[in-house]
Amino acid sequence: MAEHRKLGRPTNERVAMLRNLTTSFLKYGKVRTTVMRAKEVKSIAEKMITLGKRGDLHARRQALSYLLDETVVTDLFTKIAPKYSERSGGYTRILKEGPRRGDAAEMAILELV
Repeated sequence: MAEHRKLGRPTNERVAMLRNLTTSFLKYGKVRTTVMRAKEVKSIAEKMITLGKRGDLHARRQALSYLLDETVVTDLFTKIAPKYSERSGGYTRILKEGPRRGDAAEMAILELV
């Protein structure tokens, strides 16, 4: 099993943060966050898009159990996933932005390809 980054948070806060970020990312198609968070959200979002490509009821229920917004799941299965039907992975990209002004954390933009 793959090791996940702890991101300096207790488990329940970390899981909630990643669910929120993934839902926002799939809703807007782009999100600005730190590089480490972007790398974690990237792997989760790619799995969600793969579920959307499968398109069956079980995949939809799996996506609903993770994502926080039902409309995002509907968009995932009707708009986002069909766009990548010919692609076998690599649906997202991370663009590094440079340090954040307040604490110099390395920032990045995570976007759909």
